[in-house]
Formats: sequence, C-alpha cells, structure tokens
Amino acid sequence: MLGTGYPHHVTTTSQQEVYRFLEDRFACAQTCTQCARVCAMRASLAEPDGTHDQELLRRKGIMCAEVCDATCRALSEEERQDESGIRGQLEWCRVACLECAHVFDEDPGGAEVARVCHACARACTDFLETLS
Repeated sequence: MLGTGYPHHVTTTSQQEVYRFLEDRFACAQTCTQCARVCAMRASLAEPDGTHDQELLRRKGIMCAEVCDATCRALSEEERQDESGIRGQLEWCRVACLECAHVFDEDPGGAEVARVCHACARACTDFLETLS
C-alpha cells in the first residue's frame, strides 16, 4: 500500500511497488503531454466557421489540452501536492479526456484525437489504481 503518493514519503511492502508507482506516474504524464499536443493541434485546425460542431470540437480540444497540461505539471511537482490533490487532478483529467474523446468519436476526422484521449483517460485510471 502506498502512503502519501510520493516515493520519499511512501510506505511500501516492496521496492517493486515504488517502481510501478513511478512508472505509472511517468506513463500518465507522457500520455497527458501527447494528448495535450494532439488536442491543441486538432483544435487549431478546426475552422472557426461558426458551426456548432466545429466550435464544440475546438472548445473540447482546447479544454482537454489545458487539463492534460495541468495534470502533467502536477505530476512533475511531486513536493507541492498531497495524494488527494493528485487524485483530484487525475480524476479531472480522466473525465476531460473521456468527454473530449466522446466528441471526437463523433467527428469523421477525429479518430486519432479520440484514440489519444481514450489512452490518456486509461493512463489516469491506471495511475489512480496505483494510488489505491
């Protein structure tokens, strides 16, 4: 069982749990970064033509990119947040990615963004399980 969520504060039954924690944290941060990049790129390509669908794609892409970027920053600032703060950030990111994925699942050109968003949501879920 992990303690406060950080390696230097962690009470574990094995070194393997610490390594898994760090690997999951890094994988989640990397996936968040990739998701932020893909969503921001896709949002910038959405034509501001005033249609509801294009505006929704743009807004969701920007929101997801910002949440993923904030999550990556939170995961890299290990001494600034406790486990509950990290859990909240991960849950926010997971929900934002799922919402974004749902919107891009409906867009004919959004398959790649949806795939990356789903992967990011899974990485957040996996990391949350590590904290349990």
